[in-house]
Amino acid sequence: MESTKSADGTIIAYDRDGAGDPIVFISGAFNDRTKCAPVAELLRDTHTVICYDRRGRGDSTDEGTVAGIPADGPDRELADLSAVLEAAGGSAAVLGFSSGGVLALQAAAAGLPITKIALYEPPLGVDRAPDLPERLAELIIAGRRGDAVATFQREGIGLPPAVVEQIRQSPGWPYLEAMATSVGYDAAVTRLGLPDSLPDLPMIVLNGAETWPGLRELAAGLAAQVPGMRHLEVPGGENHTMPPAATAEALRTFLAGAES
Repeated sequence: MESTKSADGTIIAYDRDGAGDPIVFISGAFNDRTKCAPVAELLRDTHTVICYDRRGRGDSTDEGTVAGIPADGPDRELADLSAVLEAAGGSAAVLGFSSGGVLALQAAAAGLPITKIALYEPPLGVDRAPDLPERLAELIIAGRRGDAVATFQREGIGLPPAVVEQIRQSPGWPYLEAMATSVGYDAAVTRLGLPDSLPDLPMIVLNGAETWPGLRELAAGLAAQVPGMRHLEVPGGENHTMPPAATAEALRTFLAGAES
């Protein structure tokens, strides 16, 4: 594990492996840096792969206030990614998974030194209550971390209440509660949606052939909306997961600049 420091003093932990042109992996909700590791490992023979913990997850800290997440969360995360890109050598390609894909697009629009953008099932176009980030912050400040997690699962992800209750009774619930603050960041960045303009970069959006139908439709719709963005469906990927081999193969082809 290595680390870098963001603008507000937050320590951002990351793993680096491989050699070659760098690619930074940005995970999604309830994920730490291990989420993208199986895909990254398959690219280390041709690329320097960097998987980092977004703030408040895994081994990364968070020096920001919970109350400030709804307004300032996206800017904090852009500063974090900027620090990671600097640690990567100054610029890099990025792969954004789920809400990490929304963050990747916001970063490109903000002018961060990103060379290529790959997205995996970003939740752009999903209807959410506009005040969700504020309500999550209120729950976390009140010490109701479990309620914050459940609210995000229902309203931010769209899980049925019965499924959320099943998860709440599962052995993995304490892990989710421990990451409760982080979902405020996911809600804040996804609220921004698709940037009004994006730089002229190579871009691709991926989805799994066996994912939830809505995510497949969102990926295709995003590619149709963004000029020059390619859309590719990879085999597998049930339940909003990245199939390592198929995703790595698609990324390798994309990063090499070849058509698939």
